[in-house]
Amino acid sequence: MSSAVRYSYRRLTRADVSLLKDLLGVFGEAFGEINTYQHSVPGDDYLTRLLTKQHFIAVVAMNGKEVVGGLAAYELDKFEQDRREIYIYDLAVGQSHRRRGVATGLIGELRRIASKRNVSVIFVQANPEDAAAIALYESLGTKETAYHFDIGVLPSDTAVEGPGADS
Repeated sequence: MSSAVRYSYRRLTRADVSLLKDLLGVFGEAFGEINTYQHSVPGDDYLTRLLTKQHFIAVVAMNGKEVVGGLAAYELDKFEQDRREIYIYDLAVGQSHRRRGVATGLIGELRRIASKRNVSVIFVQANPEDAAAIALYESLGTKETAYHFDIGVLPSDTAVEGPGADS
């Protein structure tokens, strides 16, 4: 007789750099982008500083001492009203732990964090071909259609031209 797997969820703190590194491995495997998430992992000092920043939120799902999933999110201060929103930047669960409520648990923990911070909404993007992610997010919120654009950064010595451009 096998017992059900029980997961625990927690927000990472500055003392959890090794768990954040484990989460990067989960992201790399889940997204099929090992090189992106493992090739140039920042040093411990950088990750410690990141984990101390109020606007950065990392939540992991643990099976015992193993990181089996997690999310990275950012709290954004709005300018049009005195309110905040949270953007889920990455969320992934290891293959052998999927379809067990882990992603829902991760978002539940983020919702608790958001409630304590008086956040008005949590939002996330999903690729149109990622049916599992879309089904999860539809079960938790309202779907809006938007487009995502990656805009390249100009070299720092490039002058911006055009009407109203600062010199």
